[in-house]
Amino acid sequence: MKKKTKVPASKPAKRRKSGGGAAKVALERGRRKGSAAPAVRLPVAPDDAKPAIRRLRAQLAKALAQIDELQASADIDFLLDIPNRRGFERELNRAIAYIKRYRASGALIVLDVDRLKPINDAFGHAAGDQVLKAIVATLLAQVRSSDVIGRLGGDEFALLLWNLSETDAHAKAASLEEAVDRLTFVFRGRPVSAGASAGVAILGPHTEAGKALEEADCAMYVRKAQRRHEA
Repeated sequence: MKKKTKVPASKPAKRRKSGGGAAKVALERGRRKGSAAPAVRLPVAPDDAKPAIRRLRAQLAKALAQIDELQASADIDFLLDIPNRRGFERELNRAIAYIKRYRASGALIVLDVDRLKPINDAFGHAAGDQVLKAIVATLLAQVRSSDVIGRLGGDEFALLLWNLSETDAHAKAASLEEAVDRLTFVFRGRPVSAGASAGVAILGPHTEAGKALEEADCAMYVRKAQRRHEA
């Protein structure tokens, strides 16, 4: 019988490394010869690309400016997802027109958050934003779906409440203060509370939106001074 001769298995062909292989070989040869490694050139934008880059940067700046304008003209507060001053004043004017036509009733409450600035200063604006979000959630839980809550700016809010007598409106303002006063937060291991002061204006057939906001705002500052004295 003829002996079977073993054919040695062929070794798998080595895969060539893509990208950077030649540079690595050159560096290795340089090390063996004791010479300094060749300098690696960084890619440089060609001259004809620079105008395009400048144009794109100008377009980006313009787009960002347009975004700022749209945010300012929008009716919704982007942080809290409730009407901003513009949106709330629109709803207030609609409500007053309805009240005048149908002899309905309502109340306007302006609520200012206490001690928000010290929280921002001590723990940063992210902590202040967390406080504002919690306060809005608390206010929404205290009113009906037909009522409207808006952010007038900074730490000041307004609530449009339907079919409330003056007595009921003041009672509601007091309950809103108590609900916010009960909120507590922990930032960097320290317990923190905010608080709120609320002022009331009654809406009737002869109400004007601007004067109602001014009246409720003045009542809020009187209440804030009272709370400061009580503390």
